[in-house]
Amino acid sequence: MDYFDAIILGIVEGLTEFLPVSSTGHLTIVEKMLGLDLEDPAVTGFTAVIQMGAIAAVILFFFKDIWKIVRAWTLGLVKPEYRGQLDHRMGWYVIVGTIPVGIAGLLLKDVIKNDLRSLWVVATGLLVWSAVMVVAERLGRQTRTERELGLVDSIVVGITQIAALVPGVSRSGATISAGLLRGLDRVTATRLSFFLSIPALLAAGLFELKDALGGDIGVGETVVGTVVSFVVAYAAIAWLLRFVAHHSIVWFVPYRVVLALVLIGLLATNTMSAT
Repeated sequence: MDYFDAIILGIVEGLTEFLPVSSTGHLTIVEKMLGLDLEDPAVTGFTAVIQMGAIAAVILFFFKDIWKIVRAWTLGLVKPEYRGQLDHRMGWYVIVGTIPVGIAGLLLKDVIKNDLRSLWVVATGLLVWSAVMVVAERLGRQTRTERELGLVDSIVVGITQIAALVPGVSRSGATISAGLLRGLDRVTATRLSFFLSIPALLAAGLFELKDALGGDIGVGETVVGTVVSFVVAYAAIAWLLRFVAHHSIVWFVPYRVVLALVLIGLLATNTMSAT
């Protein structure tokens, strides 16, 4: 991998991490197009590490909200008067909602890094979860605001993050869909998706750091990819929050379906190999 590859992959990660189009799926496709070995642990590790740039963008964008949550949660451990506040409860929601994907990620790490690194899996994930997104928009009442969030919501949305371990599904697409099916409005579902992404993706990046730096990919390329991811992701977060306030996530479905069909065509004709 050279610096050009790192920049391209950083842009792809930043653009797609929080849009419901699957960042892992896009990174897998682009890595294949760049001629990188999808089964190389260093490439898999690089993919996870540059996600930390996107997470840094989330932390910076929501810094005031995150600080209030951390402060209220910490104070609530010793002061009962804080325990009814939304910020204190949100701290618990993020912690509890992260546990399912954390356990699944550890138990399935070998499957994720090997068996799921196939473009056939990406194409299938893009198609299948597109249908789920349509159903979520049509069936979700979207009447509940952030103040009406409950522990069950965080558990359901957190469990749905496990589906996003499959490339092509999309972590944001999965969690936002789950939030909509729980009756949350789009902005609330999207904000919860952002908050839940922080510990999950940060842990994944740190876990894979040794593989990213232990192979043929240099520290410089990894740093460049992460910085580019941060800058692009920050802009993408701001845009997505404005978009979902007035538009359905179904707007992303045609793109997902077309990409999946093109990918299937390339794979079926042996124009591109799956791994």
